Amino acid sequence: IPNTVARAVESLNELPISMLTIHTSGGSEMMGWALEAQVTGNPDLLLLGVTILTSMDRTGLEETGVTADPTDQVVRLAQLAIDCGMKGLVCSPLELPVLRSKFGPEIAMITPGIRPAGADLNEQKRVMTPSDAMRAGASHIVIGRPILRAADPADAAKAIQAELGNQP
Repeated sequence: IPNTVARAVESLNELPISMLTIHTSGGSEMMGWALEAQVTGNPDLLLLGVTILTSMDRTGLEETGVTADPTDQVVRLAQLAIDCGMKGLVCSPLELPVLRSKFGPEIAMITPGIRPAGADLNEQKRVMTPSDAMRAGASHIVIGRPILRAADPADAAKAIQAELGNQP
């Protein structure tokens, strides 16, 4: 509920974090309270509105009662977040082109569901490679298991950096 989320945001004021996610499906009142708590307690914190989890596809959405196409639902939730004053979104890389064209470069776009070519998708459904996600407009990419579960995590991270053109 709005009060609980606002108090949670306030409770993190002393921690050295720069980004925090909240779910846009909590609605405008909840996001508004969270933003108010962020602005008064930690103005440098970037609140990110999570749209639809990258592990969900149309079937998963329908199980929750959402019959909209995943992209349409992401755009709907993103617009709600932006209208509330959010400055960042968490979305699958597949929605980046439509969101970038709609909201421009000033909105941070964080994309989980990033998998290097040939990597196991696990339960992820809406995915893209690191370089494709960056070309599509991601400001940040989230890569977990392809690095964490690699035989050599440092080498896996270096390979992704090389793919992105960033030498470590």
